[in-house]
Amino acid sequence: KILSGRPGYLNFLDAFNGWHLVSNLKKATGLPAATSFKHVSPAGAAVGLPLTETLAKIYWVNDMDWKNFSPLACAYARARGADRMSSFGDFISLSDVCDKDTALLIKREVSDGVIAPGYTEEALEVLKQKKKGNYNVIQIDPEYVPAPLEHKQVFGVTFEQGRQELAIDDELISNIVTENKELSEEAKRDMKVSLIILKYTQSNSVCYVENGQTIGVGAGQQSRIHCTRLAGNKADLWHLRSHPSVLNLPFRADIPRPNRDNAIDLYLNEDECGDVLDDGNWQNFFTRRPEPMTKEQKREWLSRFGETALASDAFFPFGDNIERAFRSGVAYIAQPGGSVRDDAVIEACNKHGMVMAFTGLRLFHH
Repeated sequence: KILSGRPGYLNFLDAFNGWHLVSNLKKATGLPAATSFKHVSPAGAAVGLPLTETLAKIYWVNDMDWKNFSPLACAYARARGADRMSSFGDFISLSDVCDKDTALLIKREVSDGVIAPGYTEEALEVLKQKKKGNYNVIQIDPEYVPAPLEHKQVFGVTFEQGRQELAIDDELISNIVTENKELSEEAKRDMKVSLIILKYTQSNSVCYVENGQTIGVGAGQQSRIHCTRLAGNKADLWHLRSHPSVLNLPFRADIPRPNRDNAIDLYLNEDECGDVLDDGNWQNFFTRRPEPMTKEQKREWLSRFGETALASDAFFPFGDNIERAFRSGVAYIAQPGGSVRDDAVIEACNKHGMVMAFTGLRLFHH
């Protein structure tokens, strides 16, 4: 049901793929889930774990009653905060009935719409005020099960394939091929979360997950190493946002959140930091000129992280995929395996004490 707005073709593609994703996440983890979709790929996704004070700051919700957020609101804050640059103008999918906490979060963000199995009266009232009453609000029947065969028409030809209903569970990641075979429950959860998210990205894809949420998604690249780099760069930026130099940037009070996100992205980019730090530029964002972060400061900060899970939708052909992932704190990897270079990839994991599981298959993409 369309409760508000006039969703378009791309809105519905994002809505239905996002709904399927969050349904899978909730089924696998038992936790409420949310995703932030852009152009038929998730920019971020998360399950409803509580926020920390640092996360509240980097997600721009520290001015709200974040300590008392519902689990669903926490899930959306995390999903939106994973990659705020990519999530600008997102379509939101929620696994549970949208409550007032979540609606108030959505109201603050630049977004095209939301899909959920239901809305409380308070939440619907909040959402219908967005975009002068034209915000897209869709309600989906959570009991609906589509036909097992999916169809897609391209250039007059109809393609058919069975829906991807593979159970992403502990058994799928049980074939551990590295010397280190220790997987905590949290690591298993994050590996499953990353594999589920890959089902709804455009291949090739790599997904970094930490503490139940994406911190970097690299999708739609022809090269898997480029996917690893893209997702790793996003993961590095996510980690660097918690550095004291970033948390304490002296923003002018009149700078909106999207502009702050862009300024932080520029500030952390060595090639473009002059756009916000050069004389004549910094005055547009800050009350005083911040000191730039050095390579050494960034490297030292990133070295503190090492509990990230990574999943790839296709086998890793080279050991440098592993080296790049390791630099971004990856400790656990799930990938299909089956490459003639598997031995080199396993050796690279063993070198760093990483855990890698072969799933034995490529995930279908929707």
